[in-house]
Amino acid sequence: MSAPLTVALLGGGTVGSSVAARLVQQAQDLSARVGRPLELTGVAVRDVSKLREGVDPALVTADAATLAASGADIVIELIGGIEPAKSLIESAIAHGSSVVTANKALIAAHGAHLHALAAAQGVDLFYEAAVAGAIPLLRPLRESLAGDKIRRVLGIVNGTTNFILSKMYDEGADYTDVLAQAQGLGYAEADPTADVEGFDSAAKAAILAGLAFHSNVTGEDVYREGITKVSAQDIEAAKSLGYVIKLLAIAELTGDGQGVIIRVHPAMVPATHPLASVRDAFNAVFVEAEAAGQMMFYGRGAGGDPTASSVLGDVVAAARNRVAGFVDPGQSTYANLQVRPIGEATTSYYINLRVADESGVLAAISNAVAAHGVSIEAVRQDGESGDARLIICTHAATDEKLRNTVEALRAMPVVREVLGVMRVEGGAA
Repeated sequence: MSAPLTVALLGGGTVGSSVAARLVQQAQDLSARVGRPLELTGVAVRDVSKLREGVDPALVTADAATLAASGADIVIELIGGIEPAKSLIESAIAHGSSVVTANKALIAAHGAHLHALAAAQGVDLFYEAAVAGAIPLLRPLRESLAGDKIRRVLGIVNGTTNFILSKMYDEGADYTDVLAQAQGLGYAEADPTADVEGFDSAAKAAILAGLAFHSNVTGEDVYREGITKVSAQDIEAAKSLGYVIKLLAIAELTGDGQGVIIRVHPAMVPATHPLASVRDAFNAVFVEAEAAGQMMFYGRGAGGDPTASSVLGDVVAAARNRVAGFVDPGQSTYANLQVRPIGEATTSYYINLRVADESGVLAAISNAVAAHGVSIEAVRQDGESGDARLIICTHAATDEKLRNTVEALRAMPVVREVLGVMRVEGGAA
């Protein structure tokens, strides 16, 4: 029982280097927690000439395929993307290795396939670090809340977009200016598409929905809007109404309990809601369950050391299972809920209009809104250089009715321009 468990690491970037260093630095504690020592047998990287702090150069290799197929007790995949990560994980599983990954794009697209391979081989597949970095979230959904029924998961799961929206709120600046600032500080990539267009959040939403609702969900099932159209005017309007704008990932049961709706989009959140206080690059996920009620998981959603913390937590869990001679139950998809379109979601809208400054305009707009089965909760009117500006907040209705309402308003002669439209989530301010 004193023989070490072998660990192979694929990827030596920021997270990979932190994982490798901590495997060495915390070797004694990790050994005590697992019941056997953990031995790092190799680190696969693209550039073997680059020195990595805390990583023994003798362990570094450019041959990821051989390392993945080495039969190590645990293979950690931190390369990212679909290929070659998918093929490497398939090879590791085929050679009897348990796998730990932080690859949200891969799990969102091919999680069911990889879970099936792991189950057939009798090995573990863990990916706590794939969603919300250091925050313990997936294991509580899978295990701690296994005896409850989750109704809704709503959260901020991308630090880059949260940083941008927080800065826009604080400084009143436009999106493009704050994006450039975020890139300069290293919060946003040179190509920020995955973050700002919501692809990263959509992959994480799919993983959360699959766990919360025991169904097979992929990233393609998620309705997605990014933050590129959020304007300084939207931010100012939200502030004046007592709201904060956040990019939210939402997964919720339908009213009949037979389906699930998964969506990612900017939304106005009341300043009194717990998610409104989540700022900068932090993440938070709000979970609503029947018995447990409401709870929020909060912490650092990215970064080398925070993500490494989650990766090593999975490594310890997989290693303990090896020592005990069993594996976790794996993916639960017994509910097999149907993914429903966003049009069936119940939400509220904020609508910002520039309209003709003449009598009867408000009545005409109110009638147009009512004609689509939507009622107005509040209206605010401001003068604006010859025209008028109307800010309308609606009562809850289906998203389809609300979208049809906006299109009808857009076609009205008295409506000069639809300046902004945004969903409102989290209850009244």
